[in-house]
Amino acid sequence: MQNGFIESFNGRMRDELLNETLFFDLDDARAKIANWVADYNLRRPHSSLKYLTPAAYAAHLTATDDRLLL
Repeated sequence: MQNGFIESFNGRMRDELLNETLFFDLDDARAKIANWVADYNLRRPHSSLKYLTPAAYAAHLTATDDRLLL
């Protein structure tokens, strides 16, 4: 395992999306993947980000410009 974050993300995507979803064509696959990514980044809190969503974490960093306190 060279990059734990990527390995974790890939495993989660496979378990939650790819193994559970039928894709009927390329446009369908793109739409379903986009919905999953939006959920992952905008609505799902992450323990590694102190239970903030990635979007909320990024907004906090941008608003405070203080990357060392989080």
